Amino acid sequence: MSGAEGGSTAAEGIDQRVEFAGIALRNPVLTASGTFGYGTEFAPFLDLGSIGGFVAKSLTLEPRFGNPPPRIAETPAGMLNAISIENVGVEAFLDEKLPALPEATVVLASAFGTDPGAYAELAARVSEHPRIAGIEINASCPHVKSGGIEFGQDPVLLAELVRAVRAATARPLIVKLSPNVTRIADMARVCEAEGADGVSLINAVQAMEVDVERRRPVLSNVLGGLSGPAIRPIALRMVWQVAQAVGIPICGVGGITGAEDAVKFMLCGASAIQVGTLNYLDPSAAGRIATGIAEYARRQGFERVADLTGALEAPRG
Repeated sequence: MSGAEGGSTAAEGIDQRVEFAGIALRNPVLTASGTFGYGTEFAPFLDLGSIGGFVAKSLTLEPRFGNPPPRIAETPAGMLNAISIENVGVEAFLDEKLPALPEATVVLASAFGTDPGAYAELAARVSEHPRIAGIEINASCPHVKSGGIEFGQDPVLLAELVRAVRAATARPLIVKLSPNVTRIADMARVCEAEGADGVSLINAVQAMEVDVERRRPVLSNVLGGLSGPAIRPIALRMVWQVAQAVGIPICGVGGITGAEDAVKFMLCGASAIQVGTLNYLDPSAAGRIATGIAEYARRQGFERVADLTGALEAPRG
């Protein structure tokens, strides 16, 4: 499919619009939180109007410094990161980062905290801004000392978290789920039961790497999050399982390297997808992926990209 991703005319006549969690998107391609900064960093490389939107870097109530370096490392077919939610804080994001974006850009805020009250307060604060189309709860960061993965792995804590944030905002609410669980469908059911409008999956897989010459972990934090093509089959499996278990929409994330990968997530049940690690290698890739998805739909006889969702023909018996 790589040849189709570069052309804009090949997808003419295909309706690329989708709706995800009540948010109207011009196409199903978003960029993943933590890989796209605050949007302005990618403006020289990518027309933000060519993609559905983006999920901004996860925010905390106050500015936050991350882990000390080294905190990023390459791995076979992927990368490890342990940046640990370094960000400018919610006030600077709303006052400085959002106004610098083109008006038509669809922006989802990503909320992080160490307790449900902090998540809820942050969600309420960003909900006051008219530019925020929705909120993604980062309930699954695998490389922070508290919060994040703790909520994503415990159904009782996850329910408490989603319930608190749901009470704090009327905006579309998406929960980003952790793959570091035994039964991903159960965690998605918890989100649905507590009023989430959608789920994103998966976040990075908790992992580590070792420098044998120094006999030390390569990351200062020891553990990090593995992302990139290595995790794509895991992500596809989990998206498919969640699609069988809940009625709320899914955003598929994990190891997307081109339009064909994005289509795989949609066939497995995702209504939208997020491009993550690839942004580091090719900051313009998301736009070509959107075009490539539409071209696939045209070649397969679909008039609407949205009709790809759940169109996997699974074997019977």
